[in-house]
Amino acid sequence: MATTKESFNISGEELLNKVKELIREGNIRKITISDKSGKELMSFPLTVGVVGAVLLPVLAAVGPMAALITECTISVERETTP
Repeated sequence: MATTKESFNISGEELLNKVKELIREGNIRKITISDKSGKELMSFPLTVGVVGAVLLPVLAAVGPMAALITECTISVERETTP
């Protein structure tokens, strides 16, 4: 399968909600969170079928980080069908 990349510039307040929204979409392979200078803060792969309790540690790590940063970029790798 092919992948496409997409980026979103958001505030720290919106970070957790955006990550949850992207996970619900279900066609995401990887999410990378970077600060406004481009330094990677966190990166995690998502595989098909990963839901529920498996994602709790990821969301638990994103929450406190969102409180510490003012602006960030979320880069997303999506699976696309040819």
